[in-house]
Amino acid sequence: MDFGQALSALKSGSKVSRSGWNGKGMYVVLQKGYPDGIGANANTAEALGVDEGTVLVFRPYLTMRTVDGEFVPWVASQTDLLAEDWLLAGGIVRPTTDKENP
Repeated sequence: MDFGQALSALKSGSKVSRSGWNGKGMYVVLQKGYPDGIGANANTAEALGVDEGTVLVFRPYLTMRTVDGEFVPWVASQTDLLAEDWLLAGGIVRPTTDKENP
């Protein structure tokens, strides 16, 4: 797939990866954000300079699962955007509710 196809797959709830990535288990997902807002936990409150529990609205963003199993917001590089080795990374991401992911 090219990146446009990968982006469409992300919007449909799929995980995507690149065959050219060396890290086992790495993939990208679309985090749908929190359009109705979510209370800031202690780490987020400290980083943003707001009170813990302050309701913050987050827009959708891409998240990568790294080779060590951690997650980080992700921005595609020029190489990623022009690559044609995108593929589905196995499985559909199950949407969560705010109650499941406070």
